[in-house]
Amino acid sequence: MNWDDLRYFLAVAAAGSLSGAAGQLGVNTTTVLRRVASLEEDLDARLFDRERTGYKVTAAGERLLQALEPVDQRLSSLARDFAASGASSEGQVRMAATEVVSAYVLAPALPDFRKAHPSLDLELLTDPHLMGPTSAPRIMNPLKDVDVAIRAARPTQGDMLMRKVGDMAYGLYATPDYLEKTGRPADMSGLKGHQLIGFPHTESPLGPVWWLSRAEKGCETALRSSSAVTRSQAARSHLGLAALPCIMGDRAETLERVIGPEQLGAFELWLMARNDLAQMAHVRAVMDFAVEAIRTAKGALIGSKRTIMEHAPAR
Repeated sequence: MNWDDLRYFLAVAAAGSLSGAAGQLGVNTTTVLRRVASLEEDLDARLFDRERTGYKVTAAGERLLQALEPVDQRLSSLARDFAASGASSEGQVRMAATEVVSAYVLAPALPDFRKAHPSLDLELLTDPHLMGPTSAPRIMNPLKDVDVAIRAARPTQGDMLMRKVGDMAYGLYATPDYLEKTGRPADMSGLKGHQLIGFPHTESPLGPVWWLSRAEKGCETALRSSSAVTRSQAARSHLGLAALPCIMGDRAETLERVIGPEQLGAFELWLMARNDLAQMAHVRAVMDFAVEAIRTAKGALIGSKRTIMEHAPAR
């Protein structure tokens, strides 16, 4: 057996496609297909079923994943584990969060954190995979290369420390110009004739995503995007009503909140960390920082920092 073939198997299992695996590994799809076929021949087992939606791991493939997962996790974090082997509260910590949490919650709290930990090397990564309530980190998941993560929904699996630390409420936002032309809806029943700026079909139907999926049945969707920044910019261009986190939408001077979180709901915010790193001083310092930053921003996160007339008459 060529041990390097295992990397190709893991990449296909994680990406669910040859093209996705090829992109991760920096090779072409033909190479990926050839290496997976070689591994299947060596093991005398079919590792994937090819379906319309991509490559699905077979029962034999699942057994191989279970055997390789701890090895993959340990190898991926080996360099960071050596760097973190000391008891000091200084070192390097990689934290992943959504773009909104990173920009509106963590970044404003960084000056005080830097004063307390001037030698701690913090890397803050934004990852779109952190939005939905999908499985926690697994083989070749982007989270495997970080120490701490904040996810906007509870993970469904994973051997790690998990703690709910807050909620991120959503509302519908639009420009005054758009509302002047179309009117101001008070609830879902008033959305007929409006343009919605919502979520991709691939998002799990919870909270605001579920609300939007129902609302779309009575109106037209102008844009779907997993990026809150993109949805916000589209709304600022008078495209329609955008689903935005209140902490973002309420601070946009050119947008008005039209329908609030009491209707759209919220996503839960969960702090996650690897169990084997969570007790290290420098990782714990970053975890405490994230928890305190979310606590401080609680009012803005749940949409209570701004008083608006949600049932104001149409302009």
